[in-house]
Formats: sequence, structure tokens, C-alpha cells
Amino acid sequence: MTSPKPKTTQTMKPATAAKKLGVLLSATPAEFQEGVVSRDELNELQSTPPAWLADLRRNGPHPKQVTAVKLGVSISGLARGGITGPLTTAEIDALKAENPAWLERERAIQAETRKEALRLKQR
Repeated sequence: MTSPKPKTTQTMKPATAAKKLGVLLSATPAEFQEGVVSRDELNELQSTPPAWLADLRRNGPHPKQVTAVKLGVSISGLARGGITGPLTTAEIDALKAENPAWLERERAIQAETRKEALRLKQR
């Protein structure tokens, strides 16, 4: 019989961990960017975020996925609106307050898409 293999620690690249945490990798501290992150470390960061992570989540800059959610549009809608880079929370709030025509249009498209997905799911 073979002996059981020792359990190996699951690790991920910093870019993957940053994506799972919902933050922009380039905005994280150097020690985070240069190392590897274990599954246990990721769980710890999610359950009790350090000050730098809480600040990034609160103020940004935010990656496209987070920016799209905060604005209520799709990632492609951001691109169609000319938003190609990361935005801070203040910039997102300013866009919401300004409510340009492209943002209204993309929000309407997103609402229709969600309605259609819900309709298809209920079939």
C-alpha cells in the first residue's frame, strides 16, 4: 500500500489574490505584490482585512469589475463609455452625480439584460 501524501498548501499568485479581494494589484503594498498568497492567508485577509486593504476597498483605485458594479453597468458598458482605467471612489461618486448620457444608457441596458436573464431563468 502507498502512504498518504502530505497535504500541500494551496497558493496563488498575487494577481489572483488581488482579484479575489476586489482590489487593484498595483495599488497593494510591495510585499503583497512580490510574494505568493496561501489559501489560509487569503481567508485571513478576507475575514480580518488589514488597514491597507480596508482603505483600498473603501477609497480605491478600484479594478474594472468593482467600478462596473458600483456604477450599475457592465464592464463592456464602461469601455463604451470611455472608462478604460481604474477609478477611485470619489471619481465614481462624481460620475454618479454627473450622470452622463452614456451612464444612463448603459444602466438601462444592464437593467434590461437582468430582466431578460430573470425571465429565462423562470421558464
